[in-house]
Amino acid sequence: MNNSKLFELIREQGLRIATDSRTVENGDIFFALRGDNFNGNVFANEAIEKGAAFAVIDEPTCLNDKCILVEDVLRTLQDIATLHRDLINCPVLAVTGTNGKTTTKEVLSVIMGRKFNVHSTTGNLNNHIGVPLTILATPANTDFMIIEMGANHINEIDKLCRIAKPDYGLITNIGKAHLEGFGSDEGVITAKSELYNFIALNRGLVFYNEENVLLDNLMNKFGIKGIKYIGSVDSQIKIEKVNLNPWLCFELEYRHEKFRVETKLFGLYNLENIKAAFTVGLHFGVRVSVMVEAVNSYSPDNNRSQVVKTFGNMVVRDAYNANPVSMMEALTSFILSGQAPKSVILGDMLELGAYSAEEHRKIVEVLLTTKNISAYLVGNCFAEAATGTDIKIFNTTADMIPFLEANPISGNFILVKGSRGIGLESLYDLL
Repeated sequence: MNNSKLFELIREQGLRIATDSRTVENGDIFFALRGDNFNGNVFANEAIEKGAAFAVIDEPTCLNDKCILVEDVLRTLQDIATLHRDLINCPVLAVTGTNGKTTTKEVLSVIMGRKFNVHSTTGNLNNHIGVPLTILATPANTDFMIIEMGANHINEIDKLCRIAKPDYGLITNIGKAHLEGFGSDEGVITAKSELYNFIALNRGLVFYNEENVLLDNLMNKFGIKGIKYIGSVDSQIKIEKVNLNPWLCFELEYRHEKFRVETKLFGLYNLENIKAAFTVGLHFGVRVSVMVEAVNSYSPDNNRSQVVKTFGNMVVRDAYNANPVSMMEALTSFILSGQAPKSVILGDMLELGAYSAEEHRKIVEVLLTTKNISAYLVGNCFAEAATGTDIKIFNTTADMIPFLEANPISGNFILVKGSRGIGLESLYDLL
């Protein structure tokens, strides 16, 4: 069965796509994907026994009357996602970047959702599997699609663009992350700029921060049509009185009318993400007052820039991920915040390769030169960087749990940030 016929079968029968045999529901179509440590083909029969109408496989040995044999299951999933994207035929905005892409996507979804039927990436479905699944879940009445794109190797963004075919692009920023996969800073730039290249080739439009020299240079390099973020010199919207309380808040002026924006996001760095969202909303005709109301009503619940008042502390939950730029920005905002007393719990920044030791030392140096802050570091990289200092060090998050149980932190403003693999979220209940 070719991809077009498979796509028609899925559409005609209204089949829900499943990629995990453990979550298959009656009437699903199961795609037997492969990974480094699993082979979905061996679970095809299990999926059918659980009620799947069909299973898409690429190993003939697993074939039965309810299996559809294809050359490559992943490629088939990606191809039918593109067919669905063409069928929906609504504007598609792709968002990528080293930091802030998920928050930007979330705020964008809230803003655009006030005027359009919006479908956007959920969770972390931003890779070669997640993007097609996001597209295939798009309802027929969608007016606007927001696709988050992540990558840790060159050519991944290009592949995702060919699947999603974005009309609009937004790169939040380009910094040091996943350097093991990209190889160098230049590799990161090459990878992220693949979105600009696709938009340029297809005569699309980019939203960008002209104050970011790197992005401004890339705009000129690719010769793309672009719209500058609000707050720029010639913008219709002016921004002033930016501060943390500890949430980010500011005032903006549009056509001589002033609005107060009081977000529930921590960090001065999130101002750029909100500027991006406002810029897109303004371009598509969402009223400024509506955008302000949308942003003020948004509360993050995804372990990113999330401020939570607990029984004894105020905690910034930002432990979903970390890299040198996001770690330094979060730490800087935390130090500048007027809240006191302060404690930080920082976990290793993973996948930095040869840059790891240097980048962890930079964070340790900031901690050593900052007064009136209690610091706790978790992970082997930080342990090496902080050797010989008075900073409290734990090799793993599990090692820190009994310490916090015996030495509870109370009445503090606490920043918790680290790479996802460190698992610092397991400390939240102790704070």
